Amino acid sequence: MTFYVEAVSGLRPKMRRAIIMVQDIAMVLVAVALSLSLSQSRLSFEALSPGGLACWTLIALLAHLLFRYCGLYNTVWRFASTPDFFNILKSCGILTLLLYLTSLVVRSFHPVSGLNERQFIVFLLVSFTVISAPRLYYRFLRDGASWRILRRAPGDAPIKQALFIGQLSEADVIVRFTRTAVPAEYAIAGIMATERDAPLGTKLHGVPVVATRPHLVEVLEEYVRGTENLDLLIFGKGVEREIEDYAELVRVARHSGIAVVQFSGLSQLGQGGKLVLDAVEVETIMGRSAVATDIERIGAFVAGKRVLVTGGAGSIGRVLVKRALELGAEAVLVADNSEFGIFQLDQLIDDKHRDRLTSRIVDVTDRRHMTRLVSDFKPAIIFHAAALKHVPILEENWEAAVETNIFGTLACAEVAAKCGVPQFLLISSDKAVDPTSVLGITKRAAEQIVASLHENRGAPSSSPTVVANGRDAQSCGTKFIAVRFGNVFGSNGSVATIFQAQIEAGGPVTITDRRMTRYFMTIAEAVDLVIMSAADAEQRQGADDYAVYMLDMGKPVPILEVAETMIRMAGKSPYTDIPIRFTGIRPGEKLHETLHSDSEAVVKLDIAKIFGLRTDVVRWPKIQAALAALQAAVRDQDKAAALAVLAGLHQSDQGVLEQALPRAVGKAG
Repeated sequence: MTFYVEAVSGLRPKMRRAIIMVQDIAMVLVAVALSLSLSQSRLSFEALSPGGLACWTLIALLAHLLFRYCGLYNTVWRFASTPDFFNILKSCGILTLLLYLTSLVVRSFHPVSGLNERQFIVFLLVSFTVISAPRLYYRFLRDGASWRILRRAPGDAPIKQALFIGQLSEADVIVRFTRTAVPAEYAIAGIMATERDAPLGTKLHGVPVVATRPHLVEVLEEYVRGTENLDLLIFGKGVEREIEDYAELVRVARHSGIAVVQFSGLSQLGQGGKLVLDAVEVETIMGRSAVATDIERIGAFVAGKRVLVTGGAGSIGRVLVKRALELGAEAVLVADNSEFGIFQLDQLIDDKHRDRLTSRIVDVTDRRHMTRLVSDFKPAIIFHAAALKHVPILEENWEAAVETNIFGTLACAEVAAKCGVPQFLLISSDKAVDPTSVLGITKRAAEQIVASLHENRGAPSSSPTVVANGRDAQSCGTKFIAVRFGNVFGSNGSVATIFQAQIEAGGPVTITDRRMTRYFMTIAEAVDLVIMSAADAEQRQGADDYAVYMLDMGKPVPILEVAETMIRMAGKSPYTDIPIRFTGIRPGEKLHETLHSDSEAVVKLDIAKIFGLRTDVVRWPKIQAALAALQAAVRDQDKAAALAVLAGLHQSDQGVLEQALPRAVGKAG
């Protein structure tokens, strides 16, 4: 029987279906014979007589047509469940009824002895049994370990033994699909249920429930001590937000050499169930609840649009590009000056999206090149993510920070207005609030440029007179906005990537100050909220409009806590296995960042985790004068003059700015 089931399952679908149809006809005829035999009926005609053969042929034809009509051959039997077997019972019941009614009609014309209701009742039970049995046996083999043993080739990799931590409903899906995977990769050895009232000691598809809350950690510790065969710990969706011991479970597993992954879905169902398992990232360890994204709204906003992402090969830009493609953007253009970054981005894009992605190596301060790109591509929105953002490095390389973060933003905004791009969005930073660093003060200046253009809804012009006099101020309909948020995990140069490298090297992990805190958010979450901000801004007009949006980052997290958590995640002990060294605050750094200043009014919107900011807007003529003085200071490499101009611009103090401008312009002359 096993050989037959395995042989049939290896055939092509059409051939397999034909064999099953023949098998069902044979089973119906067997059921007729058995029902007559079991009820000890003696028919008044010979089974192999012409009349008998005509009778069997009629039964076979009727059964085949009925089974096809009832959909018995449209079921994927390795995933069959109770409704599918009920369908067999229903089909056999209808067949029995039709045969009984036919026999009544025949007997009214031609008496036939040896037939009564008893034979038909027996036929119903026997036919259901013999037709269901091969299907049930096939399902048993596909679900059970025996099928994996049968299908394994000598060179196949060994099956990984895993524990699952999550809800029983999810465990049901995972156990089923790990058993039907071909080739088999994982076997669930036990279930650790997150429901407090889960039935401990019971079995789900033969897999025992070995632990429930709040005893997950102690049971896992006992489990890893008691077996050497555990390879994998699989977390269910959202477990990091359900249980308080998530980080400790990860630590115990990794300390014991057990890989840790998170279940995120299923794929390749037609080839046997296959799990999609993602690596457990540090952001999930921090216990920060992710925002439930309004996919419908951001999808409707992006779908069909042409999207340009400056700095699209950077950490945030890369996720913006992928997200825009996933949401159905008509085309996405990446403008970045990193050849290697563009190469890396291309490797991350799925083949199904690649034909909608174009990448160009370009410096965002190059107006002519950017104008040509935007004119040809005709984007509906520009996400301006291009920026230099490493605080200590920019303290020494302030000219590069000014050129990229300020004049790069100006150039891209100018091109957007000149080419009639409907929307321009600047990715800003919490370091722009009460800035103490070159990075912060340049990002604040970029925000002010965008806010001023938002106020004017006009194009920056090389001629201050045009904008100052109000002519052409409304000639461009480009909507300019900025979105301000804090640190994102996993970005280039973030603490997560630095700490990870230091831990892998054996330490020490370096922290500037044990008191330092930062806001953190996942890149994916930040990107979705940025897109949501753009979607919201598109609909706003007049007094209800905002130039700057702010993302709710939750509570600030101590950097020391991040380091200790990451060390435990690696299966090691802070201070013992991996030392932590405090190096002192670096130039430009703050102990604590803030998302808005005291002078800014935070307005709650009807969107989760997004606020509007009422912030001081510097008039465009003043910005133009400051930019001219700043350009002169950069040309003269006068950092003090440049910072004085930016400080005056930031403080919106006309006196400070008037003192700074003559100094900078005078040196230029």
